[in-house]
Amino acid sequence: MKIVVIGGHGLIGSRVVEHLAAHGHEAVPASRRTGVDVLTGQGLPAALQGAQVVVDAANAPIFDDPQVGDFFQRATTQLLAACERAGVEHLVGLSIVGTPYLQDSPYFRAKAVQEGLIRQSGLRSTLVRATQCHEFMAQLVAPLAQRQPLHLSPAKVQPVAADDLAALVAQVAMTAPTRRMVQIAGPECHRLFELVERVMYFNQDDRPVVEDPDARYYGARLKDTTLTPEPGALLGSTRFADWLDSHTRGPLPLVHLPKP
Repeated sequence: MKIVVIGGHGLIGSRVVEHLAAHGHEAVPASRRTGVDVLTGQGLPAALQGAQVVVDAANAPIFDDPQVGDFFQRATTQLLAACERAGVEHLVGLSIVGTPYLQDSPYFRAKAVQEGLIRQSGLRSTLVRATQCHEFMAQLVAPLAQRQPLHLSPAKVQPVAADDLAALVAQVAMTAPTRRMVQIAGPECHRLFELVERVMYFNQDDRPVVEDPDARYYGARLKDTTLTPEPGALLGSTRFADWLDSHTRGPLPLVHLPKP
C-alpha cells in the first residue's frame, strides 16, 4: 500500500515513514525537501498519485498570529483538495491532546481550524490527538541567559516518546478509517513543573522552578487534566525516566515549538 507522509522529514513524520516501511508499505515522505509545498500545492499531485493513505504530520514554520493560522488554513485546504482529486481512501490528521481547551494560544487555535477542516471534508479520515512528546519537554526551559526562576504549571502531563507516537500513528494509518478521534499518550502521568525540573537537573541547570497555577503554556492557562488523554487512549510503552536515561551520552534533541 502506498502511504504518503506530509512532513515526512520531521521529528514524527520521519519515524512514521520508517515504521510503515518496516511493515512492507511503500512509505513516501513528502516535504519541501522532496519538492512538495503543501502551502501552494506544488508537487502534491505527483506525490499523491496512486496513494491509498495520507498522513498529515506537517507543522507550521512560524507559530505567531496571523502566520500560524494562515499556514494551517491554507495547507489543510490544499491537502484536502489534492487528496480528493487523487482518490485517497484514508487521511490521518495529527493534532494535539487538549487543543479545544487551549484556545487562548494562537498555535492551538490554528490546530483547531485544521481539525475542523478535516472533519468537514468529504474524505474518509481519522483524527489523532497526541500528547506532547518527551522530546518537547526540554523546550519549556528558558535559555540559561535568563537567570530568573521558571514559573511552570502543576497540571498533569502524560508525554509520549516520539518513537512510540510514530509507531501508533503508523498503526492507525494501516487500519480502516473510523471518522472518530484517536488519542495517543505515554504510559505515565507527571506534574508539568516536576517533569521540566528533571530535565533541568539532567542538564545541570540549578535555577529554581516555581509551581505556579497561573503560569501559561504556549499562551494558555492549564486546567489539571488539559494535557492528559481521555480513557481508551492508545499508550506508548517508554517511560520518561528511561527515555531521559537514553540521552546520557549527548544533549537532548532540540524541537522547534511556539514560545510558552
